[in-house]
Amino acid sequence: MSTQEAVEIGEELRELVGDVASELWERPELGLEEHESARLLSEALEEEGFSVERGVAGLPTAFVAEYGSGEPVIGVLGEYDALPEMSQTVAARKEPVESGAPGHGCGHDLFAAGSLGGAIGAKRAIEEAGIEGTVRFFGTPAEELGVGKVYMARDGLFDDLSAAISWHPGWLASATRGSCLAVDSLHVTFEGTASHAAAVPEAGRSALDALHLLDTGIEFMREHVPDSARLHYAVTGGGGAPNVVPAEASGLYYVRAESREEVGRLTAWIEEAAEGAAMMTQTEATVDLVNSMHELLPNETLADRVEEAMASVGSVGFDEEDHAFAAELQSTLDPETVETAVAAAGLEEEVEEGLRGTALADEPVRTEGDEGVGSYSTDVGDVSWVVPTAQFRAPTWPVGTPAHSWQAVAAGGDFGRQAAVYAARVIATTAIDLLADPETLAAAREEFEERRGEREYETAMTGAPPADRSELPY
Repeated sequence: MSTQEAVEIGEELRELVGDVASELWERPELGLEEHESARLLSEALEEEGFSVERGVAGLPTAFVAEYGSGEPVIGVLGEYDALPEMSQTVAARKEPVESGAPGHGCGHDLFAAGSLGGAIGAKRAIEEAGIEGTVRFFGTPAEELGVGKVYMARDGLFDDLSAAISWHPGWLASATRGSCLAVDSLHVTFEGTASHAAAVPEAGRSALDALHLLDTGIEFMREHVPDSARLHYAVTGGGGAPNVVPAEASGLYYVRAESREEVGRLTAWIEEAAEGAAMMTQTEATVDLVNSMHELLPNETLADRVEEAMASVGSVGFDEEDHAFAAELQSTLDPETVETAVAAAGLEEEVEEGLRGTALADEPVRTEGDEGVGSYSTDVGDVSWVVPTAQFRAPTWPVGTPAHSWQAVAAGGDFGRQAAVYAARVIATTAIDLLADPETLAAAREEFEERRGEREYETAMTGAPPADRSELPY
C-alpha cells in the first residue's frame, strides 16, 4: 500500500472536517473560554477511538488525545480560540453577525478542524496498513494569549514526541522554513494619589502621567533596537474623569525580537523605564509578565518532508465559486496591502507574477529557507524548542489578505473549509511518512539538536496558568 493510498481522506472525513470547522466558526470562543470547542474536538476523537485526557497542564480547555502504541510518537497540534470583536458574516463587505462579538479572524476554527482530520486520517492509516507507532492530538487553547502551548511545554507534554506537526491558515500553501519573533507581554500598572485636578492638584500624583512618560520613553527606545524588533502598547486604564487626578493607570505591552535573549534585554529596558517614570511622578510601578514565547526553531528536514506530502496531495481544489468569492473579498483590500504581502513572501519571481493575477493560490509553492524571520509570534515556537517541529500554511483566504481581518473571517466561513481538508491530507500524509521512516526522524532530531545547541528550553512563566480570562491582569 502506498502512502497516498494509506492516507486517503474519504468523503466521510471530508464532511467531518467541514462540519467541525463550520460549528467552530459559527460559535467562536475566546482564549481560555473554548469549552464547547474543546468538547466538540475531544468527543470527535473519542468517537474515533482515541483515548482523551482533558484539563492538562492546569488549563481547563486543553486536552491530549492518543491512538496507537509505542514509538515513533507523532504529535499534531490544534488551536481553536477566536479573536475579540471580529464577528463577520460570509459576505464581501464588513458586516458583523453580532456587533462586538468574537470571530475567527486568525482561522483557528480551520486550524482545529484540519488538524483533527489529519490526526484521524493518520489513525485510520495506522489501522489499515498495520503501521506501528502513536499519533497524538494536542488541543492547545489560547494561542492568541500566548498561553496554551507554553504551559503544556513547561509541563513536559511534548517531551516524548519524535516530531510535531502544525499548520496555520494563510494565503499560500507552503512549508515553513524560517523562524518568527519571540515575544514578551507585559502589563504595567502605576499607582498614584487621587485629588481634585482643579482645586488641589498639588495633592495628587498622576498615575496617567507616569504611563504617558513610559510610552514616551518607549518611543525614544525605537531608535536603539534592532530593525526586526517590534514594540507595541495599548492603554488599558487611564482614569475616568478629567477633573480627578488618576490614582491608577495601566497599559499592555508587547516586546518582540528575533531571539529569546534579545526579548529579555528589551523587556528589562522597559522595566527600567517604568521605574524611571514612577520616580519622575512619585508613583509606584508594577510590571507583570503576562506571557512569554520563544522564536520558532526551524527544521529543514521536516519542511522537506511536508513539501513532499504537498506534492503528493496536489492542489487544494478550489472551484469557480471559491475563486469568484475570493476575488470579491480581495477587491475590498488596498492593492498596496496585497502587493506588499506578495513581495515579502520570499517567492521566486515567476511565482510572484502568477500570484498577482489570481485571488486564490491553489498550488503549493516553496518559500525562502531558514534565513527568513516572519514578523509574527506563536507559541508553536515553544514546542519547536522541545521537539523537532514541522509547520506549514494553507490558503484559507485570498492572496495578500492580512490575518485578523474581517475578510479572513468571511473566507473562513466559506472556501477556507476546503483548505482545511487540504491541510488534513497534508498532515496525515506527513505523519504516516514519518511513522514509517526512522531515518528521517533521526535526521530531524540531529538538525534540531544542532540548531538548539547547548541552549535548553526554559520558559519565564513560573506561576500557575490562568484558569479563565478573569485571572488576566487586564
